[in-house]
Amino acid sequence: MYEQQAHTLLNDILNEIEAGISKQDLRYFYTRLGANFYAIHSLFERLYGHRDDFKAQSQKLVEAMAWQYIRRPEDLRQKDIEREADHNWFLSQKWVGMALYSHGFAGNLQGMKTHLNYFQELGVNLVHIMPIMQCPKGSSDGGYAVSDFRKIDERAGSLKDLNELARSMHERDILLTMDVVLNHTSDEHEWAQKARQGETKYQDYYYTFENRNVPDMFEQSMPEVFPETSPGNFTWDEEMQRWVMTVFNSYQWDLNYSNPAVFIEMLDVILFWANQGADILRLDAVAFLWKKIGSTCQNEREAHLILQLLKDCCQVVAPGVLYIAEAIVAPVEVTKYFGEDAVIAKECEIAYNATYMALMWDAVATKNTKLLNQGIKSLPVKLERATWLNYIRCHDDIGLGFDDRDIELVGYQPAQHRKFLIDYYMGRFDHSHARGLPFGENEKTGDARISGSLASLVGLEYALEQGDPQAIEDSINIILLLHSLIMSFGGIPLLYYGDEVGTTNDISYLDDPYKKGDSRWVHRPVINWDKADLRNQPGHPQYEIFTALKRMIAVRKEIDVFADFNNRELIDVGNEHLFVFERYCIQQQHQRVLVVVNFNGKPQHLNLDELGSWGNPQNGQLYDLFSGQRPDLFKNALVIPAFSFYWLQES
Repeated sequence: MYEQQAHTLLNDILNEIEAGISKQDLRYFYTRLGANFYAIHSLFERLYGHRDDFKAQSQKLVEAMAWQYIRRPEDLRQKDIEREADHNWFLSQKWVGMALYSHGFAGNLQGMKTHLNYFQELGVNLVHIMPIMQCPKGSSDGGYAVSDFRKIDERAGSLKDLNELARSMHERDILLTMDVVLNHTSDEHEWAQKARQGETKYQDYYYTFENRNVPDMFEQSMPEVFPETSPGNFTWDEEMQRWVMTVFNSYQWDLNYSNPAVFIEMLDVILFWANQGADILRLDAVAFLWKKIGSTCQNEREAHLILQLLKDCCQVVAPGVLYIAEAIVAPVEVTKYFGEDAVIAKECEIAYNATYMALMWDAVATKNTKLLNQGIKSLPVKLERATWLNYIRCHDDIGLGFDDRDIELVGYQPAQHRKFLIDYYMGRFDHSHARGLPFGENEKTGDARISGSLASLVGLEYALEQGDPQAIEDSINIILLLHSLIMSFGGIPLLYYGDEVGTTNDISYLDDPYKKGDSRWVHRPVINWDKADLRNQPGHPQYEIFTALKRMIAVRKEIDVFADFNNRELIDVGNEHLFVFERYCIQQQHQRVLVVVNFNGKPQHLNLDELGSWGNPQNGQLYDLFSGQRPDLFKNALVIPAFSFYWLQES
């Protein structure tokens, strides 16, 4: 459609808009709507233009945006204006995040409020609170089976508690990140209940079928997400007498985004939480949003169009709010969630760097960086005004989603190498001190993913049990080494709660009948604040880790070249134990930092003469920004101690 036609349609919509809307002060809304409507209409027409109700749904779409703009608090509107003026604000190196469960971290949202000083003490200024929307009391997939998108689960608190927490966080310049589960609802959601009762309107909110003919067609090409615990992609609902698509678990019903009413409902949900004070929204399972017979039903082009449309609509109502794409997919696919055929991000501004995470775990197990170096070379360049979320671990399992070709290029056989990694992290080798657990283990193929806390996976749990001082030191150094990489790589580092004080595996989940079958709960701890208080007492691992991370975060925030403007260059140094890259200022390339990391348990050396100008610093000597000391040098060869790192700058 021509742009002029789109604006004609917009005028028609505004002429028919509800009286309650037209009486409001909508200056910024109309300006932004006019600027974005051609893109919004083009996408909406491409997805739903074939439908008889297209015009009526277009009217509902604009009215939904208008009402949420009207409800947007004035302080958030002002924040929108500030962020529009400084549109690269989130690319700054000053942001450091932490992901957590509110019940595990502090009991509930009120408890979170009383612990805000903890984030400030550490230097964290972006907090991702894992799902807190209403969910079933029993099986809820850790809160990702939502039974009411507009209510806080009573176990976490109330909407009032969240609003007060958001205000307190914003007063301390801490960003609030929340989850919105886009792909599915709980089978206890009102829409699912009405579908069960036979209401065709709500049956069309999901993928439901009278018999197995269509589901069997889908099953021919769709993989299984949880083949051991939830095989297949469809569940028979006895009350509804229909098959329903349930890609993740039998109690999670997939939403039907080929229905525009579903899109408008979920956009309204996103804007609702933006209006509660969320600065960033993590959009869950975005790779699964569009279903098509004959495909894997993942990463479909229409899923990207939906995300583009959600972003354009959010730009009208709440342009200061960012999206995180939760898409744990192959490297070639993940960057598409920033937006294809674009210069700046037009889908999600932030994406999980799952490939980097998995590659770091490979380097820890192998004590070399062959696959890490090769895998980073294969990582596509991100768009401008987009950034990575760099993490060591999260609430989920650790998958080994490396590209088989990269594995082969460094001399490994893919299946054998993955089995080695699984066995290593399960502690099945004498030389491995890891205490991991398998998740989604397939006994037929040997495939598995890995559960376990950071401290337990790198051997700290073992070392403490054995009372081995050297093993304790090594495991703490590995924890710091890994954090140094997410702090310096380029993007927003995301710590996982408990890691900052060396929290080990929590096996109490085995006592809960709803959790004991899911090993991921072993790394979803309830923080023992008495142990956490040891962060203030020298001689304890909690102190060693917390103090070092506190210093690391403070230093990161002062290093301008750690901001994320595609200003990183990987350096191949010929030593398979070292991972080396340079961060530089695009405008002033003499402003630079050399990051050197040694994954091996023995000291390594690096001849600086082979690194071009780093071999002869123009301004004198090199010093390590983290420690504030000169690095060890011998005849211009840099000596990197076991399991250590440098952030080097010229003095």
